[in-house]
Amino acid sequence: MIRVLLADYQALVRGALAAMLALEPDIEVVAQVGSGEEVVDAARRSRPDVALLDVQMPGRDGLAVTADLRAALPSCRVVICTTFGRPGYFARAMENGASGFVVKDAPPEHLVDTVRRVHAGLRVVDPALAAESLASGSSPLTARERDVLRAARQGGTVAEIARSLHLSAGTVRNHLSAAIGKTGASTRAEAALIADEHGWL
Repeated sequence: MIRVLLADYQALVRGALAAMLALEPDIEVVAQVGSGEEVVDAARRSRPDVALLDVQMPGRDGLAVTADLRAALPSCRVVICTTFGRPGYFARAMENGASGFVVKDAPPEHLVDTVRRVHAGLRVVDPALAAESLASGSSPLTARERDVLRAARQGGTVAEIARSLHLSAGTVRNHLSAAIGKTGASTRAEAALIADEHGWL
């Protein structure tokens, strides 16, 4: 049996995926969680062979959790299963150790096949998305610039962002200025939007 952990913040989607996978004679869903912060503990308890992670979850996103899970449980392979097939997400998923990347509007049999192939040690990615990711290049943003833009998305003053990230206001201004320049935006809100659309956040 292929033991699978599901992590998706939408209970309806998570339940549908679990029901679909349960129909397969060689797949068993051994854990389901709704936030990124629950994944590693659930994986340690249930010892899955494959983890299906959504990108956008409360707490830590699926891309960051991929690296956490690969470090904590190297035997568990990760498949990112997301609504958003963005080149930036794809690139970060691969950098963090994912073995597969599928979008949720793919046919159900494709997801099942991906789980089996990843379990067998293969990498499974959408060829068009891989090509687009190569063409668009990697994110120009540093990790700290990403953090600052994520915080800026929530609104708030520079001082509030600085407090939330334990940085000085001057450092936050510098990171925002760099991110605005790298994205070609004219405001921090526009920079966050552009970065999000590219999957850099």
